[in-house]
Amino acid sequence: VAPARPTDDELVGGLRAIATPGHADEHLCFLLPIADRTDGGTSYVCFTGDLILGEGSTIVGPRDMGGSLLHYMESLRRLEGLDLKLLYPGHGPEVHDPRAKIAEYVEHRMMRERRLVAALDRGERSRAALLAEVWDDVPEPLRGAAAIAMEAHLEKLDDEGRLPADLRD
Repeated sequence: VAPARPTDDELVGGLRAIATPGHADEHLCFLLPIADRTDGGTSYVCFTGDLILGEGSTIVGPRDMGGSLLHYMESLRRLEGLDLKLLYPGHGPEVHDPRAKIAEYVEHRMMRERRLVAALDRGERSRAALLAEVWDDVPEPLRGAAAIAMEAHLEKLDDEGRLPADLRD
C-alpha cells in the first residue's frame, strides 16, 4: 500500500507541504520553519522540487501534459508571499536569494507573455511564426521544448479570455 500523498498545509516529518501546481498538477513544495526572526514570525527553507531550479528555467507544459502556466504563476506568487531564506531545488545548486530567483522566474514568463501578446496584437496567427519570434533566443535543439512552453502560454491566454480564436498550424 502506497503512503498517502500529503495535502496542502499538512505537516510531514517536521516539514509543511504546500501545493504548488503548474509544472505538474500534483506538485508540492516543502517548508522547513527556521527560528531567525526577532518579531516572532516564521521564516522558511523551501524544498522546491521542480517548481524552481538552481540553474535555468523549469519547463511548464499545457494541461494535456499535466502542466498549467496559470497555476504555475499562482504557485510562484504563493512562494513570493512567504519569508523564504533559502531554496533547495530538485535540480541544481541551492538558491541563497529566494526573492530574486522567484522574481527572475516571474519576469521570464511575463517577458515571454508580453512578446507573445504583442505579436498576437499585430495580427500574427501562425504558431510557427509566433515560436520563431517570441522564442528567437532559444537554440534550435531546444525549439521542441520552447514549442511546449508556447502552448502553455497560449492556453493561459485562452483561460484568461485573451487568445484570438483564429490561430493556425
